Amino acid sequence: MRERQILDAAVQVFSRYGYHPASMDEVSEVAGVSKPMIYAYLGSKEDLFTHCIRRESARLLDAVAAGIRPELAPDMQLWHGLRSFYRFVHEYRDSWTVLHRQALAVGGTFADEINQLRQQAIELVAVLVKSAGSRAELADQVQKSGEGLAVALVGAAESLADWWIDHPSVTEGMLASWLMNLVWLGFNDLVEGKLWTPSDPAA
Repeated sequence: MRERQILDAAVQVFSRYGYHPASMDEVSEVAGVSKPMIYAYLGSKEDLFTHCIRRESARLLDAVAAGIRPELAPDMQLWHGLRSFYRFVHEYRDSWTVLHRQALAVGGTFADEINQLRQQAIELVAVLVKSAGSRAELADQVQKSGEGLAVALVGAAESLADWWIDHPSVTEGMLASWLMNLVWLGFNDLVEGKLWTPSDPAA
């Protein structure tokens, strides 16, 4: 309970100020506990920030995974997953700010943590993309491109979430639909065997 209280306060402070300007004094004040207690429970400022990143990463992945409904078609699974992702960003804006803005800005081992989070998200999306290409004659083609397409989708979803932070009037369902219209129609053409090719044979 006390650890959660400290982490909640730390996420709020790191989101507001960023890693370097944030102080343990501020975390102590927001959490309502002494600095020695913070050090005893969670260690140094660097340790505390790492704990924040790991907890919020796990919460984000759990939220997305819980939103995916395996009994549905892959496109609907992905849409529900995207809605869950954007709902998390909406409900835990400080968490997303720490993960996507503050941790990446600091770099180093903190950015490595975010890259691990991103890789897990890519693997989750790749499974959905690959499962869509069930036709035998297309299976190899989709298997080869699935991870690359997942990388593109995760990057687009993150960028749209970052934009959303400054445009909060849009609903999470609308964001998910925008992204599905942007990417899934193209994915659908791929799994149906409709490939875009350059009109200039020399390209």
